[in-house]
Amino acid sequence: MDLKPLIREIDDFPIPGISFKDITTLLKDPQGMTAAIDQLAEKLSEAQVNPDYIVGVESRGFIFGATLAYKLGLGFVLVRKPKKLPAAVYAVDYALEYGSDRLEIHQDALPPGSRAVIIDDLLATGGTAAATGELIQKTGAVLAGFGFIIELLDLPGRKRLPEVPIISLVQYS
Repeated sequence: MDLKPLIREIDDFPIPGISFKDITTLLKDPQGMTAAIDQLAEKLSEAQVNPDYIVGVESRGFIFGATLAYKLGLGFVLVRKPKKLPAAVYAVDYALEYGSDRLEIHQDALPPGSRAVIIDDLLATGGTAAATGELIQKTGAVLAGFGFIIELLDLPGRKRLPEVPIISLVQYS
């Protein structure tokens, strides 16, 4: 199933010059949502990443990541914005297009040596994904790959990520 027609594009959001890719229209379509999860699962299998855990990035990565973890029979781990996790955390600060941010993961979220795949809705500049990869490594787990619903090919996201399998279902130039 082609997912691109199910993703709404909104020009000049959140600022002028940006063409926002809105996944809420994909999420509300039962066949589209099922197809997205099935395609992620299939592509991860083809890439032979063999994860033990799916790691979802706040917040849209929670939707796709948790659903994918359920489908694959794997554990699901949260990566959150600051002060949202109750136990001891590892944190990484990273640069955004206009500012900076921080992500956190529980220190005991992933067993050392376990294999984790990061799932999020969008790969653009790669800052969030790269920071999440650093968090995985801080836990002692192995970063096995990345999966995204959307990838913006004109931005340098892929170049900022480690050399592991990177899967995206819909690409925009």
